Amino acid sequence: MEKKKKRLIIFTDIGDTLIDEGTEVRNENDVVIHASCIPGAKETYLRLHEAGYTIVMVADGMTPSFHNTMEENGLEHIFSAWIISDAVGEDKPSPRMFEAAMRAVGLEDGDKRRVLMIGNNVSRDVRGANRFGLISVLIDWSKRRPFTEESPDDHADYRIHTPEELFPLAERLEAELKE
Repeated sequence: MEKKKKRLIIFTDIGDTLIDEGTEVRNENDVVIHASCIPGAKETYLRLHEAGYTIVMVADGMTPSFHNTMEENGLEHIFSAWIISDAVGEDKPSPRMFEAAMRAVGLEDGDKRRVLMIGNNVSRDVRGANRFGLISVLIDWSKRRPFTEESPDDHADYRIHTPEELFPLAERLEAELKE
């Protein structure tokens, strides 16, 4: 039996959103060769995937780093597309990152309000999502960087503290899309 695809689409950052940046081991070329997931993140993202959510990686960094960490943690298969800054040629909050993600999964401008962007960086993830018209979610479990809001574009639509909070939020937003 094929699982029913959800209407809500999830764009996600990786560092300190899914992968714990504090566990990263890099090689001489600064490529991440090992890293562990944030507690609860792997299980949450696998659950989202199994529930039928389309998940798109929208991350800043080097492509080999993401292949290494996703393969190591058994998560390569959950992503419908990988939008990575070194391939796009710009970092978030550039709209080019979000445009590439939308195109990669066949979305149009009218679909933006059913796309959730989750990340840990106010100036990149939240600001980029807000300026592009997506639903922004800040995950603030890590204290590696401040969560300073410098402009109205920096205020997340939703704020969660642990990865486990993402699943019930997604389910609630999915239910609202059906109303």
